[in-house]
Amino acid sequence: MENQKPSLMLVDGMALLFRAFYATAVSGQFMINSKGIPTNGIHGFIKHLFTAVSSFKPSHLAVCWDMGSKTFRTELFADYKGNRGEAPVELIPQFDLVKEVVASFDIPNIGLAGYEADDCIGTIASQMKDHAHVSILTGDQDILQLLDESISVILLKKGYGNYLVHTPQTFFEEKGITPRQMIDLKALMGDTSDNYPGVRGIGEKTALKLLQEFDHVEGIISNLDRLSKSNKTKIEQDLDMLHLSRILAEIKCDVPVSCALEEAGLKIEKEKAVNKLMEIELRGIQRLLPFDELIIS
Repeated sequence: MENQKPSLMLVDGMALLFRAFYATAVSGQFMINSKGIPTNGIHGFIKHLFTAVSSFKPSHLAVCWDMGSKTFRTELFADYKGNRGEAPVELIPQFDLVKEVVASFDIPNIGLAGYEADDCIGTIASQMKDHAHVSILTGDQDILQLLDESISVILLKKGYGNYLVHTPQTFFEEKGITPRQMIDLKALMGDTSDNYPGVRGIGEKTALKLLQEFDHVEGIISNLDRLSKSNKTKIEQDLDMLHLSRILAEIKCDVPVSCALEEAGLKIEKEKAVNKLMEIELRGIQRLLPFDELIIS
């Protein structure tokens, strides 16, 4: 029966780690341990992760990661995310260490060089949506394009335990378009965060109006003569960038990664987990871990 499906939470690891790091870095609280390694990002990551587990009670869990800044998107467009500076020196040693901590919880770490965490999330969500209720925990709205009747998105808001949960219905109510049309929306208006321009001079309001009328980029292009002279000119001048921006905006759901449900059951071995936390001198955080109410796959 439908309501007996397992529930799989896919976590955007970098989104949680960066959010946690910057929340405390602003006041210089890096939590440097006796080995000289900062642990503030890892501490906040664990807190975010298990606050969400407590709130949404998934039976299964996996964490997806970016594996370096070079991806197929940077090969297509060298300036993709080119507006982002180097990671702070205090964060760099926490990248590998946080994965060790996740592994100590027997939660799968998933990532693939050449792709972003979003691509891994999209692929696994597509693979698993017929077998489980999938939820995606992130702070990144790009992932909303994956919304589906079996896929919901939990957006982190400021602080701990504050979320905005999106379904296809709530997304349509907010934007007036379907989740898949979000790819075309970003193709038209670009993305300042990811540093690609879309069509210069077309903002969200115009892009939404065009998509509500013509459904998708191809529909708009095949009806250029029905557009205002201004919008027609803008699109004709940036046609190549429009097509490229659409490729950059679309999350790939056919990446060679997988996650078997039996490997992702939420079953933390207390001794193993606590030993790892003590090794990196993260005390007090283990109280957040679900030792007493284990959900076995």
